[in-house]
Amino acid sequence: MRSAERPKVLHGFAGRSLLGHVIAAARPLDPAHTVVVVGHRREEVTAHLGEIAPAAVVVVQQAQNGTGHAVRLALAAVPAGAAGTVVVLPGDTPLLTSGTLTRLVTEHARAGAAATMLTSVLADPSGYGRVLRGAGGEVERVVEHKDASEAERAVGEIASGVYAFDHTLLRDAVGRLSSDNAQGEEYLPDVIGIAVADGRRVAAVTADAAETAGVNDRVQLAAAHRTYNDRLLEQHMRAGVSVVDPATTWVDATVTLDADATLLPSVDLHGSTHVGAGAVIGPQTSLTDTRVGTGTRLDRTVAIGAQIGADVTAGPFAYLRPGTVLADGVHIGTYVEVKGSQIGTGSKVPHLSYVGDATIGEHSNVGAATVFVNYDGVAKHRSIVGDHVRIGSDTMIIAPREIGDGAYTAAGSVITQDVPPGAMGVARGTQRNVAGWVLRKRPGSPSAAAAERALHADDQPEETTE
Repeated sequence: MRSAERPKVLHGFAGRSLLGHVIAAARPLDPAHTVVVVGHRREEVTAHLGEIAPAAVVVVQQAQNGTGHAVRLALAAVPAGAAGTVVVLPGDTPLLTSGTLTRLVTEHARAGAAATMLTSVLADPSGYGRVLRGAGGEVERVVEHKDASEAERAVGEIASGVYAFDHTLLRDAVGRLSSDNAQGEEYLPDVIGIAVADGRRVAAVTADAAETAGVNDRVQLAAAHRTYNDRLLEQHMRAGVSVVDPATTWVDATVTLDADATLLPSVDLHGSTHVGAGAVIGPQTSLTDTRVGTGTRLDRTVAIGAQIGADVTAGPFAYLRPGTVLADGVHIGTYVEVKGSQIGTGSKVPHLSYVGDATIGEHSNVGAATVFVNYDGVAKHRSIVGDHVRIGSDTMIIAPREIGDGAYTAAGSVITQDVPPGAMGVARGTQRNVAGWVLRKRPGSPSAAAAERALHADDQPEETTE
């Protein structure tokens, strides 16, 4: 990944790390034990596992002596008397699905196999271990690319690195692995040859190459994200969600969408976001950890950690920051920012305003260019606006203030005191016109010329007719 910031398996997409995707795919198998072998930058990987899979047992592979060595260390962390099936997964195959893993385990049990491999067929298998079969199609062994002959390298079927093993056989076989090979490592695929040599049955399940693909650089990471996103969107569309332009729509694995929701072009949804039935999101809208009610319409809106009710309209170009709670029927208009505020049913903030740390009641209207001045340079303060209030345009509300039910504020006011219910708050200076100022202070300017023409026009006598 050429990254100084994080190890490979902590890179990811769709709200999960590469490792997180693999663990999520395996979780429906309901394993009795989950063991994760870590090596490079193990402290960071272990901390991440504490967040996404706290029950997982972490095993450190101090020396990177191969996949077989890693599995041997992992088995040492499992009780010796354990029985059943061991599933081995690479940590960098984020496109694996629970369905394919279930199919692998089911076939393993049905065949009574000692080992069952997940394989794929590639047009260019360079770099992968080749699956070698006998005349009857039975799996005989796996040979790594560096150890393969030219004839073996021509084989297109590859070992994906995903296996189901009989627990007892695996314990025995990994203890017999050799490092006498091109890389000087203990290869897990050599367990297949050991099982065959012992007369044990080895089965194989073939999966699409797109599902078993590993991620080793950022080009492959982007390609995997596109594949995964297409898969998610197809699932949502088949469940009744309209996605107008899948090419520009991105959703995280943890996003939930109700049937009859519509996603317009250039929409990205992240985290725990939920979109209700009949809601229309987009175009050009980004939601993170935000809940959207039924019938709501968000146009060119960014929302983070917001709770949005039913039949709300927001945008274009609205910004809903954490702590925003919009009740049903609220309207948030163009270039409006809301932060840490609750806005009641049917209330409106139509234009060019900032609502920070405020509680606004029901059916109130906040005029254009209103600012809730919540910060005094040291601390944030909260203001309360009642029901059926009318805030005049260009009002500055200096928190903490309370504006009572049914009150008004005059346009252009700076409200520094509470406004009682039903009162009109007026806080602005008296207008004073300085006659002739432009002619004296800006002589020769276009403004002065326009003013002079207007003044002379007023001096002309009215025309009369006889």
